[in-house]
Amino acid sequence: MGIRHGGWRPERLREVREARGLTVSETGGLLREAVRALGLTGPEAAEREIRRHETGEAYPAPGLRRAYCLALGRTESGLGFRDALPGEAAGAVPLPALTGTWHADLRAALERSPGPLTGTAAQDVCRRIASAWSARRAGAADEARPTLLLVCGYAGSGKSEFARFVSRMTGWPVLDKDPLARPLVERLLAAAGCEPDDRHSVFYREQVRPQEYACLMAAADACAEAGASAVLSAPFVAEVTDPGWLERLAERCAAHGTDVSVAWVHSDPETMHEHITFRAAARDRWKLGHWDAYAAGLDPDLRPAGPHLLVDNRGGSAVSFTDQVLRLFGGAAAESPRKGATHV
Repeated sequence: MGIRHGGWRPERLREVREARGLTVSETGGLLREAVRALGLTGPEAAEREIRRHETGEAYPAPGLRRAYCLALGRTESGLGFRDALPGEAAGAVPLPALTGTWHADLRAALERSPGPLTGTAAQDVCRRIASAWSARRAGAADEARPTLLLVCGYAGSGKSEFARFVSRMTGWPVLDKDPLARPLVERLLAAAGCEPDDRHSVFYREQVRPQEYACLMAAADACAEAGASAVLSAPFVAEVTDPGWLERLAERCAAHGTDVSVAWVHSDPETMHEHITFRAAARDRWKLGHWDAYAAGLDPDLRPAGPHLLVDNRGGSAVSFTDQVLRLFGGAAAESPRKGATHV
């Protein structure tokens, strides 16, 4: 399956650059600054590459498109990389002006986002993020109850990036299933005579996956017992669609004064395929090699069983928006490149 670029209008990138009065060289400097702010790794767009992007000779990789959006203050649709999503303005990211009312401005920015944050629990989750951010900036304790936020979605949907966004705003640690349980998973698979990168066989699904999630949830339970907020990042496809599983988790956490919230990161197969391709993780080899069969098994209408925040990341829209929020409210600029950072 090839990567499609529906709605790509390369001339729009040049129009935006020229409207800003920027030369290609100046744009390259802004891109390098954005790449550093986002903690991305990989080749940066030199002048020659920028011209290729503007003429349609080359389509920028996902990370570089994020950098363009951050550097030029536009959405991906506003820069001509794709069509606008329903409810998304194909132009500047609609963020409020920065004033002294930090808490109110952040909440407004999250709730007025261009389509990505919706659902029955949206206001509650946004309020919790804003409260933690406001307290963190003031150097005070967050008066809200501790929160265990589950960030869920299919592979390549963008859940890891959204989880990092929440962490940078709130200071809550991210418990990501893959790095947390990968050594155990690979050792179990190797001991059973399987490929260490197997994530599709019946043996993995029935024997290894339950242990993988047991590791993650044991860490989550420890956070709840300590009264510490945390962000959990994992597909959770089977778990959050099971009302009984969610109820049991909520009851365990409530016993320690901790609330549970769920965010579902929604994307489309084309975007997921692109992100999985560019992250080049060994565990994704089977998916990429059997993409049509894998994609046929995805349910685009799948949602958690209970109240949840729906993060619409089709075309990378939500991740691009959170980049802008981090810059406006001081989250991204303070970040330095990390080991294992996303490739441009």
